[in-house]
Amino acid sequence: MRFFDLFPICYGWEGVALAGAMLVLLGVQFYYYIHLYGRIPSYRNDRRTPVREQTPPVSVVVPMFSEDYSFVEERLPLILAQNYPDFEVVIVYVGSDTDFYADLMRLKQSFPLITTTKIHLDPRFPISRKMALNVGIKSAHYECMVFTSTDACPQTDRWLSLMAKGFTRGDIVLGYCGLEAGKGLANYFMRAWRTMHATAWISAAIRGRAYRGILHNFGFTKSIYFGANGFSHLNMNIGEDDLFLQKVFTRDNASVVLSPRATLREKTWGGMGWWLSRLRYYGSAVKFYPRAVRNYTRWELGSRVLFFLTVLCALAVMPWEYAAAAGALALVRYAVVAIQVRRIARRLGERGLVARYFLYDLFGPLFAALLALMLLRKDQRVWR
Repeated sequence: MRFFDLFPICYGWEGVALAGAMLVLLGVQFYYYIHLYGRIPSYRNDRRTPVREQTPPVSVVVPMFSEDYSFVEERLPLILAQNYPDFEVVIVYVGSDTDFYADLMRLKQSFPLITTTKIHLDPRFPISRKMALNVGIKSAHYECMVFTSTDACPQTDRWLSLMAKGFTRGDIVLGYCGLEAGKGLANYFMRAWRTMHATAWISAAIRGRAYRGILHNFGFTKSIYFGANGFSHLNMNIGEDDLFLQKVFTRDNASVVLSPRATLREKTWGGMGWWLSRLRYYGSAVKFYPRAVRNYTRWELGSRVLFFLTVLCALAVMPWEYAAAAGALALVRYAVVAIQVRRIARRLGERGLVARYFLYDLFGPLFAALLALMLLRKDQRVWR
């Protein structure tokens, strides 16, 4: 008798169903990691049709919500030192410290490319990041604008030139920002989470289905902004890098910039508690994403969990040869995932992710479940 005839006899319909489910879920995982995420390592932005012949002058807009001397002394000089011939830095200070603002104004004497503006902070009328960006956009002198934060740090002096080059291929430019590397498992999980979630939206943007960027490293033109009458969801303090962009994205106006030299690093200000609080805050926008986007992001996680469960079921209740085959499939899947993660991390300028990736691969779903439970409770910080 043939193998396919013997298989139901040996393992019953339960064994056939379990094997079918396992193979289907494995196929879904391969579809994500090979077909979708696998586009990132080989992506070339110059394959797109140019919309501008030359790299344009650029305004770098940075909102500042505190008297952050560490930014002024450590990270601002790295922005000013970018190897790009024609740019300005627009700092929007939101605060009430007149001495600090005077210090910012004096910077222009040494660095004429700095433009500083102020929004007076009144506790009765909180100022959102979108409001600060709106002031910065109106103060910017150039059509093309790149947005970053006081917590982000360029890794090389080529960051701005690469982001500016992105404007030759689109009116919206999406870059990547990782987290600074630190010691401990918590820092590793935070960096792996940032990398893999960025992998999802970057791969979607590459396919012409962009749905978000990252607020530390993205840009768009004034025409895009004023053509949409400014930011959307004005009743929320978040959404400038996803909900607004979803409003203005088309299949061909997003330009993705992928290079370790164009990567920024965000400073971490705490451990897992700080990180979960941030994810809860910015994650409040996800329920407003289109259904297709939410399904796209959930299917990888869901298929991963179900695949693990089918393998565990096979190991627990099926004969040794069946269990061995299921274990072999799990090892094949992890080998493919690890290879792809290594290639993606190299393209994004991330280091030290692959050696312990099996931990994130296994426990990431539990982390996601915890975040989903946290999101069930309304975050009052989000709403105006």
